[in-house]
Amino acid sequence: MEHSHRQLMESGERQITVVLADDHNVIRAGLRAMLEGEEDLRVIGEAADAPGAQKLARDRRPDVLVLDLQMPGAEPAGDVPRLREEVPGTAIVVLTMQSDPRRARELLRAGAAGYVLKQAAERQLTAAIRAAAAGASYIDPELGGQVAQLGADPLEELSERDRELLRLLALGHTNREIGEKLYLSVRAVEVNRSKLLEKLGLRSRPELVRFAIANGVIDAGREGGGS
Repeated sequence: MEHSHRQLMESGERQITVVLADDHNVIRAGLRAMLEGEEDLRVIGEAADAPGAQKLARDRRPDVLVLDLQMPGAEPAGDVPRLREEVPGTAIVVLTMQSDPRRARELLRAGAAGYVLKQAAERQLTAAIRAAAAGASYIDPELGGQVAQLGADPLEELSERDRELLRLLALGHTNREIGEKLYLSVRAVEVNRSKLLEKLGLRSRPELVRFAIANGVIDAGREGGGS
């Protein structure tokens, strides 16, 4: 390994620097061992939670951050665009057990450069890291096919106000509460809710809640009641 590393340095090629973020020590150790077996990759830090990953990314500016979706403190849909803004030179490769193509599409659109399933990490993670460092995108091939089959994202047709209304309705806020948050009258909320249901081809609030969960607008565990 030392000989290969010396050859790499003598050839003038720069190593790709990587930060690993996963809350399981055994998984991190396995990933580090795998990546350190590649002469063009160098792990420069590890984190066990989302705040630690964010701090390492800001402090060490790695070429690639390998980010687990389910670490303590993680809010992937918010963390990815926030990190892309704070550390634009760092590409993010999501490493996850979540094989939901909608989730993959959401994270890639949020700014992730790669989406790799943990069960395929041994075969795909190094390729994803190299692609991300080169400014390209990478997604698990099987999952990529499922993403392609999803077709157009129904959320793309919604305005920012529509999306916020959808979120608040799905979380169970009353029309009055929504009106206070969006600076609308109760009547205006009712009208906008009807228009939103029509746009999405839905007929009721339960259908809207299911739609919001399926499309990553809210988490399944946050469904609420209301009228």
